[in-house]
Amino acid sequence: MHEADYYEKGGDKKVRCLLCPHFCRIEEGGRGICNVRLNIGGLLFSGTYGLPVSIAIDPIEKKPLYHFFPEREILSIGTLGCNFSCGFCQNHTISQSEPHSLSGIPYTSPETVVREAQRSPSNIGIAYTYNEPVVFFEYMYDIAMRAAENNLKNVVVSNGYINPGPLEKLLEVTDAFNIDLKSFDANFYKDIAGGTLKPVKENLKVIARSQAHLEITFLLIPGLNDNEEEFAAMTEWIAGELGEATVLHISRYFPSWRMDNPPTPVSLIESFYQIAKKRLHFVYTGNMPAGSAVNNTDCPLCRHTVIKRSGYRVDASGLDPGGSCRYCGRAIAVRN
Repeated sequence: MHEADYYEKGGDKKVRCLLCPHFCRIEEGGRGICNVRLNIGGLLFSGTYGLPVSIAIDPIEKKPLYHFFPEREILSIGTLGCNFSCGFCQNHTISQSEPHSLSGIPYTSPETVVREAQRSPSNIGIAYTYNEPVVFFEYMYDIAMRAAENNLKNVVVSNGYINPGPLEKLLEVTDAFNIDLKSFDANFYKDIAGGTLKPVKENLKVIARSQAHLEITFLLIPGLNDNEEEFAAMTEWIAGELGEATVLHISRYFPSWRMDNPPTPVSLIESFYQIAKKRLHFVYTGNMPAGSAVNNTDCPLCRHTVIKRSGYRVDASGLDPGGSCRYCGRAIAVRN
């Protein structure tokens, strides 16, 4: 157990967690909405510190990050828990689990994670992913700080549901984010995700103004967030508040956990792609049948393909060393 950051003590050994916008008030012996932040004796503890349930080397494109060190690999790590409860979660076996599921998991120190990341010469750093990394904030930050000291990159794949103070601290050591923007409807966040939309939008603006790279993923679910006017408003907001070069991944939904809605029709993904391309330069489609996904990066100015992707095979020969188009010199907003 590791004492948590960002909480305040109250009477009768109650605590109030200040990490995310839920502001959970937790009685002694209880836990927060995330299931993994625990009140023990009037102190708040992170129940998953040093106990990763998954560590693997992945292509950076799998996060997905398409404009951040293309062709490279990254060590990915996750624990248990999430501060959302999306019924369609692909990783619900870990995101909705409780700390007692960690029985028998060996302790892995931040230093050990960094050494593991340094073993592969093609690895650029560490990605905090699989479950919601905000809920293992202390472990993530301690790893990230040591990774930065060793010239490794830090990537956070998150729902963006975090309070301003912790986010500012995380920005000190984070090089790139992929944030799920699940809908542009506040009711979706309340009824389906178990959160609120406003903090996610505010955090996206903070990240976009920072030095960190930002990409967004939108999972398109039939019957839940497939309103075209609402999606068009979302892309207008992204372009206006975050920038037209913000990368957007439109991902195809498949039934999972408690949700049995049919898979997203390919035609719907293609229609939403066309809507997004009216306002954004870089839009991609994911979880698509072979040959139908939009994976390549084209220069917005001369239209040459500068990055070709086939699955996780990547050819970025259309970029110069500075991340600009080799054909016309236009900057492509790619960090490499």
